[in-house]
Amino acid sequence: MKKYFIVIFLASIQSLIAQTTFDYNVVLTPVSVSGLPGLHSYAFGQHNGKWLIIGGRKDGVHARQPFNSFPGAQNNTDIYVVDIATQQSWSASVNSIPVGIKEQLQSTNMNFYQDGDALFIIGGYAYAASADDHKTFNNLTSVDVPNLMNAIIAGTPITSYFKQISNDVFAITGGQLAKIGTTFYLVGGHRFDGRYNPMNNPTFTQTYSNAIRKFTIDNSGSNLSYANYETITDAVHLHRRDYNLVPQVFPDGELGYTISSGVFQIAVDLPFLYPVDIKASGYYPQTSFNQYLSNYHSGKVGLYDATLNQMHNLFFGGMSQYYYQAGNLVQDNTVPFVKTISRTSRDASGNLYEYNLPVEMPNLKGAGAEFIPNKTLPHYSNEVIQLSNITSNEFVIGHLYGGILSSSLSAFTDNQTGLTSADPTIYEVKLVKNPVLTVQQIDGKNPFSVIVSPNPTSLDTVRVEFNLPYDTTVGYFISTLEGKVVEEGDIEDIHTGKTSMNFSIASAKTDFVIITFVFDDKFYVSEKVIKKQ
Repeated sequence: MKKYFIVIFLASIQSLIAQTTFDYNVVLTPVSVSGLPGLHSYAFGQHNGKWLIIGGRKDGVHARQPFNSFPGAQNNTDIYVVDIATQQSWSASVNSIPVGIKEQLQSTNMNFYQDGDALFIIGGYAYAASADDHKTFNNLTSVDVPNLMNAIIAGTPITSYFKQISNDVFAITGGQLAKIGTTFYLVGGHRFDGRYNPMNNPTFTQTYSNAIRKFTIDNSGSNLSYANYETITDAVHLHRRDYNLVPQVFPDGELGYTISSGVFQIAVDLPFLYPVDIKASGYYPQTSFNQYLSNYHSGKVGLYDATLNQMHNLFFGGMSQYYYQAGNLVQDNTVPFVKTISRTSRDASGNLYEYNLPVEMPNLKGAGAEFIPNKTLPHYSNEVIQLSNITSNEFVIGHLYGGILSSSLSAFTDNQTGLTSADPTIYEVKLVKNPVLTVQQIDGKNPFSVIVSPNPTSLDTVRVEFNLPYDTTVGYFISTLEGKVVEEGDIEDIHTGKTSMNFSIASAKTDFVIITFVFDDKFYVSEKVIKKQ
């Protein structure tokens, strides 16, 4: 088997007492629910303690051969209701509902968000019999969660509990759907039509969204509609899919979200490592910090401690470019399956930290799983759990269901996808107070710095001063304030220490230029330059 391992020995990566306070053990306990299959990359809603499971896939990670990738026979064509308290499940086939709805609701990597009793589902990718091809669906569908659940349990018709509209702005898979105030945010993702091909042969077309698509939804009448549509585009920082979008409470109390990692960088098939914060006022790349231990869509949950003004995010398994082995941080650029359970935290000053927890997933699992939160706990409108309002020393924060299970770290890279399967396991996730808990902290600081001068400038050339802690590759992007990349390339002969060079920005014919430098394929530094006319 071909593997690429780099073991990182850094003095700055060490076992420390946490610089933020999260003194809980994470305890996973398997729960058995009769009749519930293995699924991954599905959508879910919940009501009164019961779950609604829609779409996703019944097989493991997709094969590398176009003819064998995402077979329609492995689409999940059943909708499930799960009562986790009684460990029961019920199901109904989507085949009884209109073609446009039933095809979307058996797709994978849909974008979804539950708003009250309505579960909104956008996009998704699957084989569609009506098109005789694989496609990204261009639909927005609303689901009446409680009434659909009741109908499935009672075995009565389900068609009346769906509404759907179509528009190409919704043709996104692998993104995430969120809501701030009254506005929905469709974040990242891509449109992928045709059959997957690892050699980039012309069996598909793919277009990254590179954007946050904002709109309102009116679900009040018999017809579904949307309005107030706008896009925020950034082809560098928002070029992401298959990531985790984690709800946040920011240090000033504002509610929003954080884009965590995701794939793929523009110039190299590796994950992004730095996060991007999303607020009502805009989006904010946090390039001074890298998150190493969770790079792919997995179960995740946000918890906020209002007493200490600290935000904590937990990530469960999945796939990652970095993981710990025998106490050492390993870099594997094939981005394998991992067992890691990790935490990122934000303190009252906005500083970010990452920790490797002393507990792991029971196996190589978690990619494409979902964390279903315990709604009986106090929580904010974006589902962040209000940690400081919980007085118990141990409590269930939710459940993990499904995902991809692998018996090999590199099953996808080695084209041994038969070693993977859809995981049927449900885990109860409990926090147990442990005041003496110590965890392994990772230094996520960006060690690279850049100075651009003069700024503002009336010239088409600026002076750039680099400060490199070690010799490495240096790439760059020149983009406009509207997020369009107008030039990209590599810089040669930059070495450890301080180096200066003249840098042309003539390709950007705008008043503002954003220069982004990429060091070692993982550290980003962006500088905005004002061009005086």
